[in-house]
Amino acid sequence: MLLEGQDRGRWDRAMIEEGRDLVVQALTGGPAGPYGVQAAIAALHDEAADVESTDWVQIVALYDVLLALTPSPVVAVNRAVAVAMRDGPGAGLALLDALAGEPRLRTYPPYAVARGDLLTRLGRKGEAAVAYREALEAAGTEPERAALRRKLGE
Repeated sequence: MLLEGQDRGRWDRAMIEEGRDLVVQALTGGPAGPYGVQAAIAALHDEAADVESTDWVQIVALYDVLLALTPSPVVAVNRAVAVAMRDGPGAGLALLDALAGEPRLRTYPPYAVARGDLLTRLGRKGEAAVAYREALEAAGTEPERAALRRKLGE
């Protein structure tokens, strides 16, 4: 289930606190590595009451660090989504579109899903449907395909 659809009230607060303590240890014991940065991103999601109150400015900054540590198109996709949450769907879509020529993203469903979601938010439903169909073709599991069929139905 997408982050925005989750009931954060059901999240295990004790585990979140333990994770937060481990993130602090990981980030204060020397230079931050990619796993520590990823954990810090997850901790910011955990701390927020909902998607809207998430510290997107800090998450984008952490993705900038992660991209410098481990440059990859997948990290760039995640960063683009965070930018969209911080600056609006047009800003995120521009970043995703700049990645369109990346061969590894052609069969990476989250790229097409992210484009579809941002296009939907911009009211460009026809283009969004094309993106969701691309994601559907590359989806690896039946739950992913079912979720994409629902999006296409909307």
